[in-house]
Amino acid sequence: MLAIKLKQIGKKKQHTFRIIVAEKRSKMGGTNTEDLGFWNPHTNKFGLNKERVQYWIKNGAQPTDTVHNILITGKIIEGKKIPMHKTPAKAAEAPKAETAPEAAPAV
Repeated sequence: MLAIKLKQIGKKKQHTFRIIVAEKRSKMGGTNTEDLGFWNPHTNKFGLNKERVQYWIKNGAQPTDTVHNILITGKIIEGKKIPMHKTPAKAAEAPKAETAPEAAPAV
């Protein structure tokens, strides 16, 4: 399955990313099918080849959550952004409401 995802480039603490099309399970430094653009998280600037992004989405490539939000910001696709924050482990495990056991009838 193909995915539109980020490939990290740049120096330590100065990361920039290439937006690529690659196999979903391939490693970040592995080969890619096509290069679609770039994203700089420090300045929040990006550049994308809009026609090629739409082509790959039309042919079944699924964007990752971060790339999905970048595509919405660039108005390439429409929809809601996907929240990227995670819930704490304690909040995810909500306490279950326990009910009192029913009294057994006296014989």
